[in-house]
Amino acid sequence: MERVNNIMAHPLFLQHMEQNEAAEQDRIFCRHDMGHLLDVARIAMILNLEEGLGLEKEILYGAALLHDIGRHEQYENGTPHEEAGARIAPAILEECGYNEKETDVIVQAIRRHRTKTVAENADLSGVLYRADKMSRPCFGCKAESACNWGEEKKNKKISL
Repeated sequence: MERVNNIMAHPLFLQHMEQNEAAEQDRIFCRHDMGHLLDVARIAMILNLEEGLGLEKEILYGAALLHDIGRHEQYENGTPHEEAGARIAPAILEECGYNEKETDVIVQAIRRHRTKTVAENADLSGVLYRADKMSRPCFGCKAESACNWGEEKKNKKISL
């Protein structure tokens, strides 16, 4: 997991995580912090194992850690965070030891992690989409009644 640890220590990753934290300091709903990123990574790993997809752990964790890296840009200037993340991630991935093919697969998954049509795909994009949605603990959220997510999207039960 050396490459994953390299991401978590990368100055650009840390800079964007700080910017996300600052942008969400008053947010009462789900935050895009390290807890969320690790929840997504761990759920993705479970899905990968249960579905027998054979995706490499460092690829799953790399995608999960970087999928919301551009969230602050969505707050600041309206850039969809999946687009911002797809733009930011390659430099981090390459400097952390991911090759061009791995970087392309991860960036594609980041770009598509909010695209519902990939939900059932048996690939990194589908796993990242599902893990991201499943990571939200709506059943225990104190702000759930004020959340703008529709009832059909809210996680009211634990499921995998």
